[in-house]
Parts: sequence; C-alpha cells; structure tokens
Amino acid sequence: MKIHELKPAAGSNSRGVRVGRGTGGRRGKTAGRGTKGQGSRGSLKMNFEGGQMPLHMRVPKLKGFKNPFRVEYQAINLDVIEGSGLDEISPEQLHAKGLTHKGALVKVLGRGELNRKVTVRAHAFSKAAESAITAAGGSVEVLPPPFGHGRPPAKGNAHTNR
Repeated sequence: MKIHELKPAAGSNSRGVRVGRGTGGRRGKTAGRGTKGQGSRGSLKMNFEGGQMPLHMRVPKLKGFKNPFRVEYQAINLDVIEGSGLDEISPEQLHAKGLTHKGALVKVLGRGELNRKVTVRAHAFSKAAESAITAAGGSVEVLPPPFGHGRPPAKGNAHTNR
C-alpha cells in the first residue's frame, strides 16, 4: 500500500474546505475564483446566466383560468333511481345509500328508464329527466342551493377574504 492509496474509513465524514482564509494553503487569497472581474466579486445573482435569458424567464407559465365560483353537481341517472327502490328520493337518502357524497349538490340526468311513480327532490334536473319522471306519474321538486340564489362562496383563492 502506498500513501496515495489511503482512503478514509467507509462512512466517515471529512470536513469541508474553508476557502478564503489567508494566502496559505490551497484555497486562500482568491478562494478559487480567479483574479479580478465580475465572477470574483459578490455582484452576480445566483441565477445569472451570463446575459442569456434566464431559465425562470424561458419556461412557459401556466395559462388559463380557474373559476372560483364554479358549482359542482353530482350526477344521478334515472336507472340509479330505478335500482335504488326508494319512492321518495332526496340528497340525504342518496347519501345514506352510498350513491352521493355528503353535502353534494345533486343533479338528475336522463339515462335509463323509470317505470314507477317517485317523488324526486334534487338541486337540478335535466329536461329529459324531468319529463321522464313526470311521464311515469312522479313529481319533481327543485331544492334551493345551500349558498342562496347568488353565486357560491369562493374557497381557497384570492376572493376568499373579501
């Protein structure tokens, strides 16, 4: 074994080189920055690329718009109502059966057929669903939205604290 083959023990940590501490040693005086000029002084920004357009200005920014007042409905079709076996249908009963989320606004859509008389309470109906329910002898009741008849409250954005 020779001196240049010596290595620290596996897993040991060696101290980092302290640069710019006097003229003695490897990294004194100019501390590896060369002599004079822009790069030797502390006047460069960290993301400076020599005048080239910086990366943070080159990459495209996200476009578009997310409407903070969007109203999300949970869709329930006529075939689901037919299969539920309930005569009176409301968002609470649909949640109890595991067909909707808790507190979801329910919209009834017209896929499938309805062969019995049912009373349906929901926040919105498609025209096809409404006509199919009334044609089967049932009734339709539109529930008011929980936020009133204006626009819904914004959540998680710049409009929240107004």
